[in-house]
Amino acid sequence: MTQFLQTCLDAASLGSIFALSALGIGLLFGILRLANVAHGEFISTAAYSLIVPFTSVAAASELFIGKWHWALVIPTVCAIVIVLALATERFVFRPLRSASAPVLMMASFTVSYILQNTILMVYGSQARGVNLWYGLTRQIQWEGLRIPLIQIVTIAVTAVLMVSLSLFLKYSRFGIEVRAAAEDFRMARYLGVRANRVIGIAFAISGLLAAAVALLYLPQSGTINYAWGSPLALYGFVAVVVGGMGSLPGAVLGGFSIGIAITMLQVYLPPELKPFRDAFAFALVIVVLVVRPNGLFPTKHVMKRV
Repeated sequence: MTQFLQTCLDAASLGSIFALSALGIGLLFGILRLANVAHGEFISTAAYSLIVPFTSVAAASELFIGKWHWALVIPTVCAIVIVLALATERFVFRPLRSASAPVLMMASFTVSYILQNTILMVYGSQARGVNLWYGLTRQIQWEGLRIPLIQIVTIAVTAVLMVSLSLFLKYSRFGIEVRAAAEDFRMARYLGVRANRVIGIAFAISGLLAAAVALLYLPQSGTINYAWGSPLALYGFVAVVVGGMGSLPGAVLGGFSIGIAITMLQVYLPPELKPFRDAFAFALVIVVLVVRPNGLFPTKHVMKRV
């Protein structure tokens, strides 16, 4: 029982990371039908913004803003990624707004490639160790459970962000406009919703969620490289598909489902099969999609863009 509870805690922590990543991806897809491949690079940018550019690998532990108080680190990293997200929306996706979904996806791939290679040029290809908030890595012993503080913080912050986003979308004027655009973008524009404002808000929230993923996952991984955020974005995409494209509750549920599946497989698979953990996880995803091709919580309406 202790091992099972320990596994459930680990699954909840990993699922929280995937759920936040899926939310950032699903929000943009709900409005623009944009599968933003560059979301992984938003996450990587948040992590690398902690390091002084052009430093050597040996000096990578000397952080730029990582040595500041957390009350300054968090808003600074969030601001950097939000500005990056808004810049990509303004200069890349806004001119292509009337383009087809495949064109938007290709543009997203291009942004991802540019950002990834920019990180590669500035910081190099070697992995770097980053010691962020070392105190959160210590463990609490309780009833035989080993509970790292970072896992508690991850689950708590994820819950706060989800509740805050839910309240924002449900009660604020801007949130209602975002939900209306996600439901039927063309009709929302006919009713006076400003497209540029709504899409800008969606990109800003997506950037904020990417920064949160980086700040929560970086203390657990301890190292970063130029493609560090790509696997997190990949699992986020899978979570969006499993939950239902365009459905934010579905994206959250999909993220937790993927986290639970991966953690359980890592613990309970025979040792000789553990290297194939991800293959088994994606096989489960295929089974889910065969049973429910539109995901667990598909949206009621197909969103149309103009």
